[in-house]
Amino acid sequence: MRHVIKYVAAAALALGIPFMSGCTLGGAAAGGVIGHEATNGSTAGTVGGAVLGGVIGHEIGKD
Repeated sequence: MRHVIKYVAAAALALGIPFMSGCTLGGAAAGGVIGHEATNGSTAGTVGGAVLGGVIGHEIGKD
């Protein structure tokens, strides 16, 4: 149950942060958190999640 709460919180960050701050920065932060949690603290997972989140946030922020 504890892991479910972590994933729900990470998903909430992923959906909320890009709309509250800069899309690229918010997406990178949320992606890093999700990557960290999904890979049990792997550095590669954290960095990969941050990169993907930043790209997605950048695309969302385009006009």
